[in-house]
Amino acid sequence: MFAQVWVASDVPDVADDGGVVPRGETPGTLDQRPGSFQLSACCRTGRLDLPGSVQALYSTTFTPFHRGGSGPPLLCLHGFMDTWRVWDLVPPALERRHEVLAVTLAGHAGGPPIEGEITDAVVVDAVARAMDAAGFEIAHIDGNSLGGYLALQLAARGRAETVVALAPAGGWTKGDGAYKNLLGFQRTLHDMTKVAPPHAEAILATAQGRRRATQLITTSFEHIPVELLVHQLLGVASCRAAGPILEHGLGAGEWRLDAEKITCPVRIVWGTEDRLLPWPEAADRYRHDWLPQADWVVLDGISHCPQLDIPLETAQLIIGFTSR
Repeated sequence: MFAQVWVASDVPDVADDGGVVPRGETPGTLDQRPGSFQLSACCRTGRLDLPGSVQALYSTTFTPFHRGGSGPPLLCLHGFMDTWRVWDLVPPALERRHEVLAVTLAGHAGGPPIEGEITDAVVVDAVARAMDAAGFEIAHIDGNSLGGYLALQLAARGRAETVVALAPAGGWTKGDGAYKNLLGFQRTLHDMTKVAPPHAEAILATAQGRRRATQLITTSFEHIPVELLVHQLLGVASCRAAGPILEHGLGAGEWRLDAEKITCPVRIVWGTEDRLLPWPEAADRYRHDWLPQADWVVLDGISHCPQLDIPLETAQLIIGFTSR
């Protein structure tokens, strides 16, 4: 499965006296030296055991969903290892037109636990249950990355009024093994984040640190609140099902989608600067096999997460499609 990654590649070293020693690699490098400290507690209870200085500045509580606004229901789905808060910059605009439900996926920080074996359907089944609990028999659905793929799976089940998929996962050419390289890369990144929480404040204290933390998912970052970046970094470290989901993804073979069962309108949005799911290679099956008839929007100079990169424009792309 796919990861949308919030991770700092410059996790600091720890000096003998416990102080932080910045590393100074250039942006884009990934230092894989073993960390000298470990995450002290996993987020099964929804909280991380962090130094007081970080706790005092930032909330480390993860919640299962956000719900607000009024109008036709709109479901927002995030990418792998994220939380619902990746949509933080978009709901105010969406909630003027819709009742918005942004959920955290099963096995992620704040989301429901995954009980038993990981299967292809376990995460989408949990989203369907969340829709049922909210009273949404059918909804407009927007999703990013893994969330975009899940939105299309829900559409194939007849649960979507419309779908807006932002760089949906799963579109690699049939037989292309590139997704395995990506999943292996994500496993490395997840391991790296486990040493980051005690130093989240230091990692994100400078513009350079914030650029490194967002370089895989946005081209613009200055407008993203530091508190949100900290929350998402801790969320990646706290994604308790990351390992099992990645192992399942590596062993499951080809991604599948019952595209012939999708009868609702679909808009697919992709940035030309996407570094995780590069355009147009990672969209090949969507463009040629599954959904060539979709409404395609290509965003010049935009990266993997348009809802963070250009939130106002992304909200307009969603509302403009749901209101047709």
